[in-house]
Amino acid sequence: MFTFSKYLLASSLEEAYDMLVKNKNNAILGGTAYIKMGNRRLSTAIDLSALDLSFIKEEGENIEIGAMTTFRDIETSDILKKKFSGIVACSVEDIVGVQLRNVVTAGATVFSKYGFSDFIPALLALDTSVVLFNAGEMPLDKFLESDIKQDILVKILIKNKPAKGSFQTIRKSNSDYAVLNVVAANLVDGIRIAVGARPGKAVLAAKAMEKINTDGLTEDNIEDICQVASEELTFGDNMRASGKYRKAVCKVMLKRALMEVM
Repeated sequence: MFTFSKYLLASSLEEAYDMLVKNKNNAILGGTAYIKMGNRRLSTAIDLSALDLSFIKEEGENIEIGAMTTFRDIETSDILKKKFSGIVACSVEDIVGVQLRNVVTAGATVFSKYGFSDFIPALLALDTSVVLFNAGEMPLDKFLESDIKQDILVKILIKNKPAKGSFQTIRKSNSDYAVLNVVAANLVDGIRIAVGARPGKAVLAAKAMEKINTDGLTEDNIEDICQVASEELTFGDNMRASGKYRKAVCKVMLKRALMEVM
């Protein structure tokens, strides 16, 4: 359980950010689903729920997802079910249960860079960027590599261009955290591959992507590409699986994903 000394229902992003940076122990509240699982004492809890940051919309060349949008909204969004073979909506539909998905927010999940996230690999396989209040817009992969800790994620931008995607996941039980997630997306400018729940945070399989976009993707070289991906990525052990097991199943899951988007 987390506790806090003060509570701020922010009336603007400026107010929220100013309060956030006043004390390293101040924090932005998302849906609070995961923060409740630990024991943390906050100085000031900052609530963004009055700032109209819950939305999924097509805006210009992007699909925009507001920071306070819940996973249930993402799961049931007609826009996201129709775009990219539905991989963004699909990525959240098996997360625990509807009650949890009704409170978990997109912004808190992405900003926290959760290694167990199903949602982040789906975004990463697409042409996605994040908009931060202070740091501005940056590609999602660059944000995941950054050490940004005190900022506010305002919205997620997915380039609204044709893409065929495949979301592959393996779990011990339907509502458990994933053992491994593998996502492939065939975009107009090439194929992107993201792997999550390694159990570290999601990453792109850069060498495998380079090999595909240089040599092409065929039934003859797909095994080699999957081998490259499994070798370039690191896999760790936890209570759900060993790193050795994750590395082995990564090749199988990636082959399925690539066969679907070829």
